[in-house]
Amino acid sequence: MSDTITTSTGNIFDGITAHSVVTPRLRAGVLERPATGTAAATVVFVHGNVSSSLFWQPLMLALPTSVRALAIDLRGFGSSETLPVDATRGLADYSDDIAAVLTELGVDGAHLVGWSMGGGVTMQLLLDHPGLAASLTLVAPVSPYGFGGTGGADGHRLSVDDAGTGAGGANPDFVARLHDGDHGADQTSPRTVYQTTYVKPPFSSDHDEIWIDSMLTTATGVGNYPGDSTVSENWPGFAPGDSGVLNTMSPGHFNTSGIVDLAKKPAILWIHGSDDVIVSDTSFFDLNYLGQLGVIPGWPGAEVAPPQPMIQQTRAVLGAYQAAGGTLTELELADCGHSPHLEHPAEFLAALLAQLER
Repeated sequence: MSDTITTSTGNIFDGITAHSVVTPRLRAGVLERPATGTAAATVVFVHGNVSSSLFWQPLMLALPTSVRALAIDLRGFGSSETLPVDATRGLADYSDDIAAVLTELGVDGAHLVGWSMGGGVTMQLLLDHPGLAASLTLVAPVSPYGFGGTGGADGHRLSVDDAGTGAGGANPDFVARLHDGDHGADQTSPRTVYQTTYVKPPFSSDHDEIWIDSMLTTATGVGNYPGDSTVSENWPGFAPGDSGVLNTMSPGHFNTSGIVDLAKKPAILWIHGSDDVIVSDTSFFDLNYLGQLGVIPGWPGAEVAPPQPMIQQTRAVLGAYQAAGGTLTELELADCGHSPHLEHPAEFLAALLAQLER
């Protein structure tokens, strides 16, 4: 059984309602912009790492009133319950949570929109809950082969223990600042990370303080962000553990390239920025790329630890998806970082509305 409780916070925009939805898996925070009358469609937004549903509010309000808009907080983020994440399942803990929430809300088909890590969650939903997605919009998504530790367009793993990926790569000072609710502007503060990597500088908005508050809802610890790590004989000396957020996207735990083989292939829209420094073929969060730049010492070279070609990998998998009968639309936005929905809202909305009509 489930219960739905209306909640409120100063960060909720007018026209949007915050709910707490109780499912057999977790108590989840959900934002809703209800449709006027009977909904012609339901759009479900899934946020990325170190963020929450709050980031989706401008887009939710911009949708036609005939559309029901839902944004769900992942476990350990926003107003959802803090529960441990089993990283050995990849992102499946999150995707199963989303499916459970939609069941409780009576949604048996929706247009899914996933940002960054949330893109991986929605791809996992396609694999594990076929028929739930009417369409899929991927916003600066994690590669189908995970984050770090793979080479080539085929996403082959670089080491048996996926050295250099997962929780060991998190900046401990940044984690501490998340834990402490730091609103400052030091180099490793959430504010600076947002201003320099979530968006392309000098972008700013009237809602930046809400976005920082959203980031600070991230639950920290071994079971959440960033997770645990193990010692590795391979450079740079650590490998992913089995718990927590960052380990979910290690290549030994996560691989959604199987979407190519789905019998039912919802239309996919892929939106990404040309200046993204998080999900990129030259990502500043990829330790192999940082090693190549000399930021991390001892890099063993491109034959052993090449930077991950994240965009090439995504394009290869989505291209194969299209060749196997799926519909694919790619929109690359110039002068745009990791948050196309914030940085180029008009273009983003137009592309999403066209996706809903396919």
